[in-house]
Amino acid sequence: MNAPVFATLGCRLNAYETEAMKELAAAAGVSGAVVVNTCAVTAEAVRKAKQEIRRLARENPGAAIIVTGCAAQTEPETFAAMAEVTRVVGNHEKMQAETWAGIAAPDLIGVTERVQVDDIMSVRETAGHLIDGFGRHRAYVQVQNGCDHRCTFCIIPYGRGNSRSVPAGVVVEQIQRLVDRGFNEVVLTGVDLTSWGADLPATPRLGDLVRRILKLTTVPRLRISSIDSIEADPALMEAIATEPRLMPHLHLSLQAGDDLILKRMKRRHLRDDAIRFCEEARSLRPDMVFGADIIAGFPTETEEMFQQSVKLVEDCGLTFLHVFPYSPRKGTPAARMPQVRGPEIKDRAARLRAVGDAALGRHLASQVGRTHRVLTEGPRLGRTEGFAEVAFATDQPEGTILEVRVTAADGARLLA
Repeated sequence: MNAPVFATLGCRLNAYETEAMKELAAAAGVSGAVVVNTCAVTAEAVRKAKQEIRRLARENPGAAIIVTGCAAQTEPETFAAMAEVTRVVGNHEKMQAETWAGIAAPDLIGVTERVQVDDIMSVRETAGHLIDGFGRHRAYVQVQNGCDHRCTFCIIPYGRGNSRSVPAGVVVEQIQRLVDRGFNEVVLTGVDLTSWGADLPATPRLGDLVRRILKLTTVPRLRISSIDSIEADPALMEAIATEPRLMPHLHLSLQAGDDLILKRMKRRHLRDDAIRFCEEARSLRPDMVFGADIIAGFPTETEEMFQQSVKLVEDCGLTFLHVFPYSPRKGTPAARMPQVRGPEIKDRAARLRAVGDAALGRHLASQVGRTHRVLTEGPRLGRTEGFAEVAFATDQPEGTILEVRVTAADGARLLA
């Protein structure tokens, strides 16, 4: 019996869900299959998914090719039309035991549809399948799924559905289990983390969850993967100010630095809101480090508007930049707006990445001579509390927290 081959494209949440699918497939006895967990965030992501499917089909002749994930959810017909694909499975269906039982024994179970993709917007239960650890040295815990917002460029709500939260008690119990297994760092992950709790009794906020985790578990390091800064609640800000076990690193969903573009994106913040948040968080925690998502070449963006995004890197003190060249997604309002020319989008993305590289280089240079507590990810690799990558001169025990002195920086990582 050949164990299934899994391939994951896209975000950490997808990677988390792949681990859950491995457990479900093993329990069902699935064999001789290739499972591709796709991403739909850009048109390029969908193109890469199709490319990966063809490559895996060539490398695994005779294997059933199962395609799932956000791209499978948003455009199942695209993948159903591929000769290589055996079955297309939606984001909700991929987390159900009966789906994998049907894949393992379709004739016996009676589930033989080639496309199993239902309306994700009708899903109301709490997010996903809990697994005891994903990652070798830090554990990722899914606490939320879906998104209630409708940014004009984004296809993800149509792949993930509306926001659903995992109850705090379940999260706390799982995190303590992970700590007991030896994990020294846990990362909270979701599609729209700051919406956590809106669908739960008494509508708690993300800050309430963070404080409860830190009070009721012995996790040495807690990290938040990505937030919408305009939705940061007072309890979260208090945790930033007072909880040393909460890591001083936030990745922000900023998307642009020009107010008119932000309005056309249907974002809930303006430029000054982003700057104000970064200033406040840094005043509460001086060692706070920020990353951000920024889109280059959104429809109607002029060079002057783009320069506002460039300037935002300095105004917010951003360190880790994740630059997306704008890509029209069919069915989104932005796809119907006047588009920026492709070469101009590519050029702006390259210029913005260069600004981000320079910002990272300055940040790393400022850390030389300082002492950091580093979680080791390999014999000679680790991450600081602010998520900077550290290379060690000699082998270190993996998965431990070490206090190290930074001796140099090479522009991409610290040396210790």
